[in-house]
Amino acid sequence: QVQLVESGGGLVQPGGSLRLSCNASGSISSIIAMGWHRQGPGKQRELVASITRNGFTNYADSVKGRFTISRDNAKKTGYLQMSRLKPEDTAVYYCNVVSNRSYWGQGTQVTVSS
Repeated sequence: QVQLVESGGGLVQPGGSLRLSCNASGSISSIIAMGWHRQGPGKQRELVASITRNGFTNYADSVKGRFTISRDNAKKTGYLQMSRLKPEDTAVYYCNVVSNRSYWGQGTQVTVSS
């Protein structure tokens, strides 16, 4: 049974920072890629950032220069460092891991508001 546990969400003021973590536990084979998606109120789920096993990264245009994705292969943990947060970043953030299949976390709420 593979489980993804996300943490680090919360309420932050505009311009602030948060760091999300996603830990994969259970019988998971080699992780090919990890990613973060988000779904804001009334919006479709969208890809925020992804990182491959070899460290290649990809970002949505809306977060480039503000968010940084990273991973620790040994710990099977991925991170999303979010800086200069904006109200439009408010969403539920989901971790996604691709190995022999795709796995999703339960989501963590990020609210950017003054």
